[in-house]
Amino acid sequence: MEVITVANNKGGVGKTMQCYQLICHLANKGHKVLAIDLDSQGNLSSTFDVHIQRTLIPEWLIGDVNLEDVVVPSEGKEEFHQNITLIPASRHLSNLSKLLILSEAEIRKNAGRKERLLKMRLKEAEGMFDYVVIDTPPMLGDELIMALVTSTRVLIPTQAQDYSIDGLEELMDTFEIIKETENSNMQFSIIPSMVNTRRKIERQRLEELEQSFACTPPVRNLVQMQESISTKRPVFLMGSKSSGKEDYANLWKSLDL
Repeated sequence: MEVITVANNKGGVGKTMQCYQLICHLANKGHKVLAIDLDSQGNLSSTFDVHIQRTLIPEWLIGDVNLEDVVVPSEGKEEFHQNITLIPASRHLSNLSKLLILSEAEIRKNAGRKERLLKMRLKEAEGMFDYVVIDTPPMLGDELIMALVTSTRVLIPTQAQDYSIDGLEELMDTFEIIKETENSNMQFSIIPSMVNTRRKIERQRLEELEQSFACTPPVRNLVQMQESISTKRPVFLMGSKSSGKEDYANLWKSLDL
C-alpha cells in the first residue's frame, strides 16, 4: 500500500486539484484508493459530493473509534468511484491540536509521539487499499507532519512565482528533518502547478525552479481545470483534444502512476 501526500504550506497552489485528479486517475486504473481529507475546509470531501456535519478524524487518530467508523464511499456517479473510499473532513478537524494535547499521556503510551499517530492508524487499512492519497492544510501543523511521517511519496504543487518558490525552503527543511528522524524512505516531487506559459516571468521562474529541484512536467493554468472541479469530473473524461487531459497524462507518466 503506497501512501501519497499532496502538500504545500502555501494555499492557492492547486493542492486539492492535484489530489482529486490523482485519486480519480488511480481509481480509474482499477486501484482501490483511500482518500483522506486532512484540511478542515473539507474541499476534497465536497468535490466527491461528501458532506458531513462533524468529522471523526481526531477521535480516530487517538484511537477512540476504528477505521470503519470514519470511512464513507465517494458519491460520484462514474463507475470508477466504486474504487474510492473517503475519510472526510469538517470544521471539527480544527480542534485536533487541542485534542492531541488533552490526550498526550495516552498518545505517548500507544504511539510514542503524536507525529506517528496516522501511520499507526493506517495499519488498519493494509490489505484493503492499493493507495492512500492525503490532502493536507496549507500550514506546517500537526496534520501535515503526521502525513509526511507516514508517506512513501510527497507531491508538492508549486506555482512558478516568487513567493511560492521562496516558501519551498521552509517546507524542504521540514522534509529533511522528518527524513532524518522518522521516515527515511520518503520521496518527494515538485509539480509546477497553475503555470501560465504565456507570461515571460513565469517561464523564467519555471526555469529557476527546474534548476533547483527535480520537477515533473508542468500543469498549466487552464479553464478546464476549474471546470473539472466545478463539474466534479476529472480531466481524463474530457475530450481527446483537451490540453488539461494532456498535461495530467504527462504528469502521471513522469511519476509512474
